[in-house]
Amino acid sequence: MLMSSKHVRPSIYMAVCMMAWAVVSACTALAKNYTDLVVVRFFLGVTEAPFYPGAIYMLSIFYTRKEIATRLSILYSGNIFATSFSGLIAAAVFNTVDGNHGLHGWQWLFIIEGCLTFGVAVIGMFTLADSPLTTRWLKPEERQLAHERMLRDTVGLEESKGAKAGFMQAVRDPRLWLLCFIQNMHLSACSFNNFFPTVVGSLGFNDTITLVLTCPPYLISGIFGYFVGISSGKYNERTWHITVCMSMAIVGFVISCATLNTPARYVSCFLFASGAYAVNSCILGWVSATLGSTQEKKAVSLSIVNVIANASYIYTAYLYPKSDGPRYLTAMASNAAFAFACIAGTWALRVWLIQTNKKMGSNGTKYAY
Repeated sequence: MLMSSKHVRPSIYMAVCMMAWAVVSACTALAKNYTDLVVVRFFLGVTEAPFYPGAIYMLSIFYTRKEIATRLSILYSGNIFATSFSGLIAAAVFNTVDGNHGLHGWQWLFIIEGCLTFGVAVIGMFTLADSPLTTRWLKPEERQLAHERMLRDTVGLEESKGAKAGFMQAVRDPRLWLLCFIQNMHLSACSFNNFFPTVVGSLGFNDTITLVLTCPPYLISGIFGYFVGISSGKYNERTWHITVCMSMAIVGFVISCATLNTPARYVSCFLFASGAYAVNSCILGWVSATLGSTQEKKAVSLSIVNVIANASYIYTAYLYPKSDGPRYLTAMASNAAFAFACIAGTWALRVWLIQTNKKMGSNGTKYAY
């Protein structure tokens, strides 16, 4: 909401948050006990939290409904690719600098990543855009063009009445809460993310090979998600893209817990990772397009959806006890159920928007579904 208030330049806000996040991340290396780690992780969450909804908001004010899904898929692919290489980076750090200057490999990992993040934040401060009308490196006519084309693409465009009014507009729109449910179920189905090395490790390989084997499924899922975003944007369609992808994820979850065959279970990792991750850009693009009648409402909606969706990581963390390995039946069955619920919510919203479009008549821009 701060980014839409016009009192804070998005480029500065995002860069400062990222710098703080980088410093806290590097300070994780100083943790000596459980209490220290909890405190550092708390502040890491506080400083990191503004980045993703902020990045989505910045994309949503520059790109139309047909363009946003592809851009969000590129953004999310960055996260996926980073995750895919994290295992390789960790393996390299642990095998090369572990013990240097009296620091363990995990400490060096946080220091290296924190320093790199801070450097990127400094670059971002001078290169990130602010808004269509205020971006420094656009020509005046380009700024006006960027502004006007977003106005033409907005469904139910309303005059901005400030941040507080935008907040009230968002929370009073029942479609927000359905989209929160859809995204929450999606991220719940992605709960394997934090336990992926554990899931892959259940295939029976040593720690180093396990870290290496986590890379290919993430790489394929990032590429697949990019093409899903392109297709969703090209056809301005959400429902079928989400349905097909999450159905593919369900197949992967079922295979993973139904057999102990190593090749089959590794293939299932590709299926559920690709299917589950691919719908992120579709859902968040849907939030932006459906709840964007004012910039403030859009910013608040994206933030609320992000917060409620990420709350899924609180309860899904308890789905992977070691005693359930190697099948992790409870986790995989739950993930399949979450994916099905995501599909059900998607179709409910589709019917809702179809009825809304009919009430709007034949004039004006329609909601995409």
